[in-house]
Amino acid sequence: MSAFSTTYKVSGVNSGHCKAIVSEALRGLDGVDTVSVEISTGLVTVNTAAEPDDALISTTIDDAGYDFHGRA
Repeated sequence: MSAFSTTYKVSGVNSGHCKAIVSEALRGLDGVDTVSVEISTGLVTVNTAAEPDDALISTTIDDAGYDFHGRA
């Protein structure tokens, strides 16, 4: 069960395809249980068992081709 639910602002997620790319990239990280991406707002919620590593999440989103703007 997830202990932490953290929401981030990400730009460039404008379609279902983009949503799938970001979700898959983040779900591949250790400790990530679930990911929810809202296309209309650019908010990405990551549920984790432990406090998330914001730097790792930022790098993962950037590497996927999207712009990470920090916690929402």
